[in-house]
Parts: sequence; C-alpha cells; structure tokens
Amino acid sequence: MKWMSLLLLSLLPITVSAEAACVILLHGLGKSDSSMSKLESAISAAGFTTVNVDYPSTDYSIEQLAGRAIAPALDQCADHSQVNFVTHSMGGILVRQYLSRVSIDNLNRVVMLGPPNHGSEVVDKLGDFPGFRFIFGDAGLQLGTGELSVPNKLGAAEFDVGIIAGTRSINLILSQMIPDSDDGKVSVASTRLEGMKDHLTMPVTHVFMMKNDAVIQQVLYYLQHGSFFHAAATGNGTQQ
Repeated sequence: MKWMSLLLLSLLPITVSAEAACVILLHGLGKSDSSMSKLESAISAAGFTTVNVDYPSTDYSIEQLAGRAIAPALDQCADHSQVNFVTHSMGGILVRQYLSRVSIDNLNRVVMLGPPNHGSEVVDKLGDFPGFRFIFGDAGLQLGTGELSVPNKLGAAEFDVGIIAGTRSINLILSQMIPDSDDGKVSVASTRLEGMKDHLTMPVTHVFMMKNDAVIQQVLYYLQHGSFFHAAATGNGTQQ
C-alpha cells in the first residue's frame, strides 16, 4: 500500500547532515519556481537550505540559461559545505551543461526527475510547427534528438546523480510520438545517463511528478543516502 511505503521511507535514518547542505531546485521548460514549491517545502522541512530558482526558460538557449540560473544560486549556497541539485525535466540538462564547463568543488548529489538526457522525440515531431519556437524558445528546440540536441552532446555524468523516470501519461497523442515506455514527454530510455549512480521508474507523469508525495520521499531519500529506496517503488499508488 502507498501509505505503508511512504511511512517506511519517512522512518529510515538520515545519514547526511542536512544543516550543512544546500539544495538548488531547477524547474523545467515553460515552468516557474512555483512548480517546485511543494518539493522545496519538503526538502526544507528535512533541514536542508533550499534555493528554488526561477529562470526564464524560454528566453535563451540552454548554454545561456545554465550560467544565468546556476551561478547566482551557487552564490546563495556559499556558506554551506555541500551543494546538491534537484531538477525537473530541462533543469537536469542545465546542470549537465553547467558542469561540462565549470567544476563545483563541494558538489554532493544531483536528483533528476524526468530529464530528457537523450532528447525527446516530441520536439523532433513538433519543432518545425509554426509557433513552437515562439512558445518554447531556442532551449525548446535544443531538447530534441537530432543535430540541434544539446543533451546528446554533453557526455556521461562525472558526478553523483540519481534519476527518476515516469511511466504514466496524460497525453496519449504525445505518447504515440515516443517509443516504448514514457511519461507523456520523455521516454524512460531517454532519462538514463551513462555514469548515473541509480535509476528508478515510478508510475507518475512528466507534468506532475515533482508534486507526487512518493517521488518527493524518494528525492529526500537519495539526498540523504545516495540511492533510492527501491523496496517502496512498487507501492506508489495512483497519483500522477
């Protein structure tokens, strides 16, 4: 049962000093910091310092957004011995882009939710449609799987990262554009990244996974332990 899995997660011991750690949250394309507010509250309640970044995701390229979003957030974490990231969708690509150029000496862990680490076929199919660039900007066009794909140029992870992929969709039209299992925007296969430390699939959708109680508990568990609690992954109920 879902409540039993959540209870088990909540009772497990904390092994990392949350007080010494700062967690930077990065939302996805076309979203704002409010989409991460529930997750931020839970991480803060666990004792971490949180920096929930609001960045103009559709106004610049991924290369430009990475520095604009992450550098000021790191300044806010300057007094902490550890820096962590929790990202949704394109937020994870910003972290990969930033780390491909800048080393963060006190980087601890990264948790990515639904990251298009190998791009999304949805962008391939819809990117040429009139209005796509106007709505999603240059960054949106860079999230495909073709020659413009930024995720496919960034290489393997050389940092501690755990990834959660969703397996439910509320948009069957978009899901038909994606091979195999997906969350309505990104395939499970695309979320995987060479060098990742752990990977978990959960019955949640791309749009709402960061607000799902069971996902939030798994994020906290990874921040505290460096792995997901796989024993609870099959009891997450029907929340999107």
